[in-house]
Amino acid sequence: MFRAPCMIGLSVAVGRFVEALFWGIFRVAGAVAGVLILGVVVAVVAWVVARKMWARRKR
Repeated sequence: MFRAPCMIGLSVAVGRFVEALFWGIFRVAGAVAGVLILGVVVAVVAWVVARKMWARRKR
């Protein structure tokens, strides 16, 4: 019976490792982007609220 060489199994293992590595990097990058977007939204809302409070205090 014909057996596949060991290098094919190693190649599959390396390919799966690289794929998992890329998915991990993309997951972390997505989380960082989400936190940054959330931070920008919070900063804009805080700036708008502070501006409205400042305008009321001037009256």
